[in-house]
Amino acid sequence: MSMRVVVIGGSGHIGTYLVPRLVRAGYEVVNVSRGERAAYADAPEWAEVRQVVADREAPEFPGRIAELGADVVVDLICFTLESATALLDRLRGGVGHLLHCGSIWRYGPSRKVPVTEETGTAPVGEYGVQKDLIARMLKEETAAGGVVTTSLHPGHIVGPGWQPIGPLGSHDPEVWYRLSAGQPLQVPGIGTELMHHVHADDVAHAFEQAIARRDAAAGEDFVVVAPTALNVRGFAHEVARWFGQEASLETVSWAEFRRATTPELAAVSWEHLHRSQCFSVEKARTVLGYAPRYEPEEAVLESVRWLIGNGELKVARALAV
Repeated sequence: MSMRVVVIGGSGHIGTYLVPRLVRAGYEVVNVSRGERAAYADAPEWAEVRQVVADREAPEFPGRIAELGADVVVDLICFTLESATALLDRLRGGVGHLLHCGSIWRYGPSRKVPVTEETGTAPVGEYGVQKDLIARMLKEETAAGGVVTTSLHPGHIVGPGWQPIGPLGSHDPEVWYRLSAGQPLQVPGIGTELMHHVHADDVAHAFEQAIARRDAAAGEDFVVVAPTALNVRGFAHEVARWFGQEASLETVSWAEFRRATTPELAAVSWEHLHRSQCFSVEKARTVLGYAPRYEPEEAVLESVRWLIGNGELKVARALAV
């Protein structure tokens, strides 16, 4: 009899790749979502997946998950300690393994790179604080002899179907246009601020490995990112090259940068760039056998190619790669 894996939020970025992977690996898979859209990429394996419609915010949600009789629960859309605790309370004594999707933002601005699971600084901002609290709570649960848990913390997830974090640390579509046209691009700071992307399928691979290596993954947390990280300058030059251009970068102060863009875009850029994060995947590689296939620029290019091909990103000229 195959193990039943319930994936909460399986129609999203990670689930698009994780659910088919689990089916191919021989698991019985149940996808729990709000039922508002399909996965980002179609795959024949979805025909074998049981679909359950449920709202994460509903009070009865933890009970509905418990009633599904899962051996393994993968929670891809948990953002508060309260929500994580409510689910754990209902799964205790029933489920064999609970896996949580966190974020590299459980760590704050880097002080030494590459950052490891042990050397990250304290989180800044409510999103990162909550992700850190969840990961710590899950680790304590397992250490105390409760539910076996594992938390995985992806970088900036990219893949076909959605806008990647761009060279200025935001989703500003104008950045791609300017680089494709060879136009000057204003860069806040000094251009060496780091961002650590990861392809959604590499994150899915890490979750699959953690399920398969339950005993090794028990009570542990893992950073899941691409093998290398891009800084602003290198990212911009790489993107320009895709269009046969040379990047023309103009260094400006953050005050100047904020005056030239919207408050919302400037805030997103600051959130990504002031952290300047680059992580090690050594723990995930050693313990889980994590083997990411995508370098960050390859993952982002795949996203950009999809966006252009589907008319969702305006650029000045065709890709040359």
